[in-house]
Amino acid sequence: MLETVETLIAKLIDEVDYPPAAHLFQKLSGGKRLRARLILTIAPESAQAPLLGAIVELIHAASLLHDDVIDEAQLRRGVPSVNATEGSKTAIMLGDILYSKAFSELTSFDPRIARSVAESVTRLSVGEMMDVGMAENFNTDRDLYLKMLYLKTATLIEACAYSAAILAGKDAEAYSVYGKNLGLAFQIVDDILDITADEATLGKPSLNDFSEGKVTLPYIDLYNSLDESEKGRLIANHAKVLDDVEKVWIRSKMDAFGTIEQSYTYARMLCDEAIGAIGDDVALRAIIESVIKRSY
Repeated sequence: MLETVETLIAKLIDEVDYPPAAHLFQKLSGGKRLRARLILTIAPESAQAPLLGAIVELIHAASLLHDDVIDEAQLRRGVPSVNATEGSKTAIMLGDILYSKAFSELTSFDPRIARSVAESVTRLSVGEMMDVGMAENFNTDRDLYLKMLYLKTATLIEACAYSAAILAGKDAEAYSVYGKNLGLAFQIVDDILDITADEATLGKPSLNDFSEGKVTLPYIDLYNSLDESEKGRLIANHAKVLDDVEKVWIRSKMDAFGTIEQSYTYARMLCDEAIGAIGDDVALRAIIESVIKRSY
């Protein structure tokens, strides 16, 4: 059914009736379509599920376009970002087109679904603003980081699971817990991969998050394990382009304290809680496993 989602995405873009936007959109990588897959898995019999999947994928694409402008990212999934090739103004306006089209289509759904998805985008935007503000200093507050993670990444996935459950006549609150935990685990694994994956796979330098000022979960956990002088060294490297010596030092300290394993264990716990909320659904467990075990 993902093919149907792709067809509907193309249809929605065509309905915008602006060929330059359609041309630019075609250059975007579709990615894993996690949000659409989640909706289709929870509500496979719903005639509205593919359209809802298409809508949330437009929203997700719009958020990534805006993220890349905010982060001044030159690459997205290993290829030049729209802001790198077309400029930030064009990237922002394309994102606005995608958001607007998604919201106009959302009005045809059950008001509970429309409200859930719309409110998740508000939270997503707050999370992005928090992320930018937190990058200005070395954040050591684990709970604050996880709150930001929920707002920026997990909230839309949570809304997808909640909305799909409504379409399927299932327990929406239980599936909301599944979606929230899945979203948090997904981003924590991203945090880990930024450190552990090779640069060719990442499509960007390793430890890039830290160089951009993002103190992700592994760095917070590492900080809490270091002595005072080592804490100072870690903070001194924050938001700077790291040379090989400092990269090796950070990785060696993470290895010594089992920091990566600690973050992974927390992600695994979130996944177990997600499955516990809905019962041992084979298809939804497979989605969890694809997130927790992915290499990128």
